[in-house]
Amino acid sequence: MTLWVGRVVAASARHPFITLLLALALTALALVYSAGHFVMTTDTAQLISTKDKWRQHELAYEKAFPSLQWLTIVVIDGATPELAEDAARHLSAALVARPGLFHSVRRPDGGPFFDRNGLLFLSQKQVQASVDGLMRSQFLLASLAADPSLRGVLDTLSRGLQGVRHGQAKLDDFQPLMTALADTFDRAATGQPAWFSWQDLMAGPADGSEAGGIGKRQTRRVLIVQPVLDYSALQPGAAASNAIRMTARSLDLDPAHGVSIGLTGPVPLGDEEFASLAEDADLVAGAMVLALLGILWWAVHSARVVAAILVTTLMGLVMTTGLGLLVTGRFNLISVAFIPLFVGLGIDFAIQFSVRFLAERHFHPGVREALVAAGHGVGLPLALAAAAIGAGFFAFLPTEYVGVAELGLIAGLGMGIAFALCVTLLPALFALVRPPEGRLEEVGFAGLAPVEAVLRDNRRAVLVVGLVAALASLAALPLVRFDFNPLHLKSERVESMVTLRDLTSDPDWTPDTINVLAPSLAAVDSLQRRLAALPEVSHAVTLESFVPADQPEKLAIIRAAAQRLGPALDVAAAPRPTDEEVRQALVATASALRRASGENGSASQAAQRLADAADRLQQALPDIRTAAASAVVLPLGVMLGRVRASLQAAPVTIDSLPADLVADWIARDGRARIQLFPKAEFRTDDGLWRFARAVQAVAPDATGVPISIRAAGDTIVTSFLQAGLWSLLAITLILAAALRRVRDVVLTMVPVLLSGLLTFATTAVLDLPLNFANIIALPLLFGVGVAFNIYFVMAWRAGETAPLQSSLMRAVVFSALTTATAFGALWLSSHPGTASMGRLLMIALGWELLVTLLFRPALLAVPRREAAR
Repeated sequence: MTLWVGRVVAASARHPFITLLLALALTALALVYSAGHFVMTTDTAQLISTKDKWRQHELAYEKAFPSLQWLTIVVIDGATPELAEDAARHLSAALVARPGLFHSVRRPDGGPFFDRNGLLFLSQKQVQASVDGLMRSQFLLASLAADPSLRGVLDTLSRGLQGVRHGQAKLDDFQPLMTALADTFDRAATGQPAWFSWQDLMAGPADGSEAGGIGKRQTRRVLIVQPVLDYSALQPGAAASNAIRMTARSLDLDPAHGVSIGLTGPVPLGDEEFASLAEDADLVAGAMVLALLGILWWAVHSARVVAAILVTTLMGLVMTTGLGLLVTGRFNLISVAFIPLFVGLGIDFAIQFSVRFLAERHFHPGVREALVAAGHGVGLPLALAAAAIGAGFFAFLPTEYVGVAELGLIAGLGMGIAFALCVTLLPALFALVRPPEGRLEEVGFAGLAPVEAVLRDNRRAVLVVGLVAALASLAALPLVRFDFNPLHLKSERVESMVTLRDLTSDPDWTPDTINVLAPSLAAVDSLQRRLAALPEVSHAVTLESFVPADQPEKLAIIRAAAQRLGPALDVAAAPRPTDEEVRQALVATASALRRASGENGSASQAAQRLADAADRLQQALPDIRTAAASAVVLPLGVMLGRVRASLQAAPVTIDSLPADLVADWIARDGRARIQLFPKAEFRTDDGLWRFARAVQAVAPDATGVPISIRAAGDTIVTSFLQAGLWSLLAITLILAAALRRVRDVVLTMVPVLLSGLLTFATTAVLDLPLNFANIIALPLLFGVGVAFNIYFVMAWRAGETAPLQSSLMRAVVFSALTTATAFGALWLSSHPGTASMGRLLMIALGWELLVTLLFRPALLAVPRREAAR
């Protein structure tokens, strides 16, 4: 192998232009292929094998209820219940009109069905109380229905005040209305946003959607949108999300108009993951490039050598990209991590060769002679390192984590490309640019000679310290924590996370529910009772939850009210008043208020305050009166519409439920969905896992976020453990075949294991959990550790007795520093997952350097001839 690598390097140095042209041709071919076949899927469902039982259950559920998958949840908060309802009504209608962007738009907490039958979902006592409230407001409702304008409101109040003067009513009865109108008029007159709620003033129809555990805050509405996704884009739902925001703005649904819109759900959460990753991309990329260039120059002291290293690495990356697309067909969210893996290890190979080449220049003034000597010196260690690391990456192929399996395939092939270019293109570039001789005066670290002497003289003590550190790290391994919650890796500042946190605080809208499929609707009842009886379950919802109980009694109450209120509400409304008519109504109402107000009491003060506010409003500009009228009239229309609808309640049966509602609970094959909600005390990570296990004990095919999060985490961790064992076995076999001595294999692997143990122990002590992001850094760390140890053992076998002072130590130190600073720049990212990857890389490479400087020299302090006895 040594002779072969030397011949390849010599041939490349003799024919640098041919070598460069061949490399450029391959790079161009890879670039053209990549441009024509580039596919990047962001579908996270494809990252895990479908062989796992939990994934099969998940896929079965998705197939049964495709309309409930990959949703965008639009959360609408209004300053008043009426503003929220009006916003939900207009926004849903506007989105339904765009089928090219939205498969479906549903209102699980409202719409015609709940508007009409809402009262039926209350208890009989609550229905009676609501109807009694409507009957007490019969005069008010009839008057407002006849003239639903600000003029009508003022005229209604004036007529009520006449009743106060004649002793037919009390001024206190009108105090809430007078106070609310005064507040609205004052805010409008001063140019501030003004809101008014009739629902807060009177006992209007309660929303029945609280039945079956689908309750909500009165000022919140929710739309469930299934967008059309483009998986070829990094943000598949961005077009749909942007359309929702633009539509909301066009409808004046913004805080200035009393409405706020927030998007969350699987689609916005995934999309904003990329947006938050790109937020600090310039800073992170700039820091990485500066660190890379600075340390490379520090390592070789030659701009020409740095340029050659970068060109080699870049061309290798392009080739690996093309080859990766050829063998896998597309990249996924995990497999694209081959980029940092290739850059980190490819630059390591290049630094090893470059530093050895510069060292050989002291003994071989000719560039070609120095290149051939460098090839003879590091060719075999580089080949062995590339083979071992590549085999380690290929060990991911059998795992059920498809994303990492494809990463292992691409990265393993990349190691072959990196080695090939290191012994062909890099020497050719050096032959062309001809780095000046003697630029690197001190190839090794002569200043470390005293340290090396101390380590050699105290070898046993150093090894004992290493053994104690390893045992202590082993003891700390049970404390290593894996964070299974992917939400902890997302930025808390993005809209989807802010909205999700707010939505999750409402137990009726928590995403942490579990779904169970019953064979049929008839089989739901018995299964539901068993599940609802679990101590971890708060309540269960099924299709039958939308069929109210005690309907005959409730309908009788509602029909009696409809007979009295219906004729008064179903009248032709008066024409819209002019501004002058509104001014006259303000003047008349102010006069009536002053006549009706007494000298004492809060009601009298409220009447006087409203009279003053009416005077100011009638003297204001027309736009101010229009704003005040809009604040009062819009919620009036919503309230009257809901009252009219609630009085039209009709018997509700399974057969009469809306088709879109039924489709959310009954699959086409007849299977029925049961949705389970956790109790409040089980809404922690550990509590949700207990909730999941309890449900699965009754229904093993259950699925949902509490199950999939933990199951996905288990699959990923298991895959990495399996890959780690296979990697260890493969690397050990390769080392055994190459080194042919058990002792040498042990000397190679012990430092790798020690630095790994120290890294995991540090994460345990500092409470830095492993997660779905930083665990991807482990293959890079493992590969770097294996490569470093192979270099040192091979040098030791060749007779090197002072590794700290050698050119190899310089190459290893600067390779580690390059990787640590370049990829440690990820720590600067505001994205929690990316930052955690940077932290783990820095910790691991820090220990790797420490083991390299202190432990490994002591381990290899025995002369090679003594070790061979």
